[in-house]
Amino acid sequence: MRAWHYLAVWGTFARNSLVRDMTFRWNFLINAVSSLSWVFMNLGFYTLIFHQIGSQGELAAGSGWRQYEFFVFLSTTLFVNSLVQAFFMPNAEEFSELIRRGGLDYVLVKPMDTQFLISLQQVQWSALANFAFGGCLLAYSLYHLEYRPGWFQVVAYPFYVLCGVVIFYSLMIALASTSIWLGRNQSLYNFWFYLTNFSRYPMEIYRGPVGDWLRWAFTFVVPVLVVVNVPARLMAKPLEPDHWYLMGYALLATAGSFWAGRWVFQRALSSYRSASS
Repeated sequence: MRAWHYLAVWGTFARNSLVRDMTFRWNFLINAVSSLSWVFMNLGFYTLIFHQIGSQGELAAGSGWRQYEFFVFLSTTLFVNSLVQAFFMPNAEEFSELIRRGGLDYVLVKPMDTQFLISLQQVQWSALANFAFGGCLLAYSLYHLEYRPGWFQVVAYPFYVLCGVVIFYSLMIALASTSIWLGRNQSLYNFWFYLTNFSRYPMEIYRGPVGDWLRWAFTFVVPVLVVVNVPARLMAKPLEPDHWYLMGYALLATAGSFWAGRWVFQRALSSYRSASS
């Protein structure tokens, strides 16, 4: 099938999800408010920290991330996480149930890519409330920064945000795919949350014997540290030689993560023998 066919099918999925959410408006609003409440608590926590150390103080000594620079980082985290939670997380959560109930059999007989159908059947529109708030926080933070990003940073920023989404998605689909081998693998799926927590902080804070090891592992083995750090640096800081290196590596990490996630999915799918067998 051609690309526009897939786009049309995804549009139908998105529209149906929106109709479902608007049918239960109070549930939609409660989910959106609940998600925003978590964001406000985190923002309040970091605001309290910078109130104690001063707006020119650094989140960690020598890290180079002051208040409004870190708020750019935080808004980038909101962009990436809200997109993953809106478009991929509900589908990954449903994957093990598809296997258990036999719904995967019906997906396999459809004349479209199976990974596409499993990954994008539902959209959790309420999760995009965090995306909207992230846009407001980014604008507020950039207004207060002394540094102003150039046209290249502005253009490259959304591209690298999408690269981060692809890395997170690839990790998520790889872990969800193990449901075919293990059945209900909620503990392994929760492992995704534990891993991605490392992306919530600038990589400069990972220092010392343990920190250096963590920084290497979560940059080159499971590249979650590049997910937010690369686009956030683009907007918050002047371009430096090490940033160009990270930007190039982020492209390799994105391609490698997507390939690895798809390989695990296809490998797992080849082991599936239908619910009736």
